[in-house]
Amino acid sequence: MRAITRPAKDKPPRLDSSHPVPQPSPTAYLVSTKATALTRGELTWPEPLEPEIPIPGYDLAGYIQQLPSESPTPSRFKTNDEIYALTAFHRQGNAREVSLALEEEMALKPRNMSFEEAATVPLSALSAWQALFVHGKLEANFTDRETLERSTMGKRRVLVTAASGGVGIWGVQLAHQAGAQVVGTSGPTNVDFVKSLGADMVLDYTKTDIADWVNEDRESRCFDIVLDCVGGETLVSAWKCARKGGTVISVAEPPVPKKPATGVEEGVEGVWFIVSPNGAQLARITQLIEEGRCKGCVDNVYKLEQWEEAFDRVEGGHARGKVVLQL
Repeated sequence: MRAITRPAKDKPPRLDSSHPVPQPSPTAYLVSTKATALTRGELTWPEPLEPEIPIPGYDLAGYIQQLPSESPTPSRFKTNDEIYALTAFHRQGNAREVSLALEEEMALKPRNMSFEEAATVPLSALSAWQALFVHGKLEANFTDRETLERSTMGKRRVLVTAASGGVGIWGVQLAHQAGAQVVGTSGPTNVDFVKSLGADMVLDYTKTDIADWVNEDRESRCFDIVLDCVGGETLVSAWKCARKGGTVISVAEPPVPKKPATGVEEGVEGVWFIVSPNGAQLARITQLIEEGRCKGCVDNVYKLEQWEEAFDRVEGGHARGKVVLQL
C-alpha cells in the first residue's frame, strides 16, 4: 500500500508506494483510510517517533474492513461502518491506505460530514473538549440555546486564542454550546468567521493587545478559562487575562514557565496536557455535529502524493481549520 513514512527522526518524510499492509490484531480494527488531517508541529513530537517506521497523521476517517479477532460479541462496530478516530500517538499514524484503530478510540462518523470533513475533527475537537470540560471544569451541558441564554447567573467567561485554528475553532464552538461567554482572538481576515462559530466578541490580535484590553475593565473582562493555542508571548499575556482562581490551559506549550512575575491574579492555575483518544467523548461531539450545532473546517485537501505541499501549508501557521490528506 501507499504510506507517508519517516525513515529516521532526522530525515524528512517520504512517500513509500510499497509499504506493508498492517496485520490484523486481536484488539485492533482494520480500517480503510479515506482521509487524515495533519497537525502543525507533529513532525517534532517525541511520541510519534516510537514506532520503528513512523507514519504521521493521527486523525482517521474511513470504513471498517475487518473486526478484531477478539472483539466482543456483539461488537459496537461492524464491517463497512464509517468511523472516525484519534489514534494513539505512540503507534503508526494514518497517512496510509490501511490503518488500525482500537474500539475505545473510535466513533461512528457524523452522517452529515464527508470523510474529508470528518478527518478535521477528532484531534482538534478532543483537545478542546478535554481542555474545557476535563481540565477547565466547564460543565458539558448542551441544553438548548434559548435556555442557556436565559440562564445569566454564574455564566463563565472563556478566552480562546488563535480561534480560527484547528483547536481554536472547537474551543469557541464547544464553550458557546455549553453556555459560556466566549471571546476569541484572530487575524483580521478571520474575525467574521470566528463570530459565526458563536464567539460573543472577536479581537483582532494585530490591533488589540488582549492583556491591555482586559486591564481596561478587569471586573467585567477577566476570564474563568483561558484556552491558549499559540504559546510564546501570547501565553505570557494569557496569564494576565485570567480572573482570581481562573485556569490558563495551553495546547501549545507548558504554561507555567511562561507565567509572568507580575500582573497575575491570585490562585490562577496553569494546565498543560496531551490530548488522549476517547471514543465516548467523540461520540458526544458527533451528536453536536449531527444536530447542526458544531462543524469542522477544512482548510485545504491534498492528495497523498501532494504531502509536501500539505505540510508546507500546515507549518505556514495560517490555515483556517485543518489541512487534509485524501487517500
